[in-house]
Amino acid sequence: MRGIFSSVLAAGFAAMLAMAPPSQADELADVKERGELRIAMSGAYPPFNFVNDRNEVVGFDAAIGREIARRMGVEPEIVTTAWDGIIAGLLANKYDTVVGSMTITPEREKVVDFVGPYYHAGRGVFVPEDSPAQSLDDLKGKTLGVTLGETHEKWAREQGGWTLRTYKGLPELLLELKAGRVDALVVDNIPIHVAVKESGEKIRQLDTPDIEGGSVAIGIAIRKGNPELAAAMQKALDEMMADGTYEKIAMEWVGADIR
Repeated sequence: MRGIFSSVLAAGFAAMLAMAPPSQADELADVKERGELRIAMSGAYPPFNFVNDRNEVVGFDAAIGREIARRMGVEPEIVTTAWDGIIAGLLANKYDTVVGSMTITPEREKVVDFVGPYYHAGRGVFVPEDSPAQSLDDLKGKTLGVTLGETHEKWAREQGGWTLRTYKGLPELLLELKAGRVDALVVDNIPIHVAVKESGEKIRQLDTPDIEGGSVAIGIAIRKGNPELAAAMQKALDEMMADGTYEKIAMEWVGADIR
């Protein structure tokens, strides 16, 4: 999720470091004084953040950002901006935070601090709801469906122990699973959760905590040197996860609890 960088973007981190503002007082007081938290996202990454037919920025990220602001006692202000310049905009004080499905990487951690993770994404293995399979071992000797050319196909071939069938994409994979021509799918977990939410298909994800590529942490970016702001945002996020609000938002927009 938003975790693949070109060499040009990677090289740009040095320039971003130079742009970082000098050490200053924690920005939580400024946010409280203004009475608003300025939250950046691209507005072009459904179902996480996108502009609806009423010209409103909605989606999972937008809902999480707004709820964090509310729990901090301030108003949310959603700012949409191009993804390739979103960190530069944060460092230039154009907004206070990025709630935009940003993967936490060592390169980014040199430039910004992260609150969260607020969700995880990556490789998932899915079976029909009534399948007896509970683990990868239960799929040995079975037939797995993958999308041709994806990294999941390469992973599945390297693992071996099952028959592999390749398809053009997720819609075809779901049809094959429903028809019983494959026993399981190996795919990106977020898109299939969304597809299942929209279609109502009875499919579940296997618990595979150690699967390669199975969990990528997604965080909320803020400028460095703001421990009080980070703590306030983390507290709001933790409370959301504890009282059921986070799960409600995730189910509405993604169709699964993705924490």
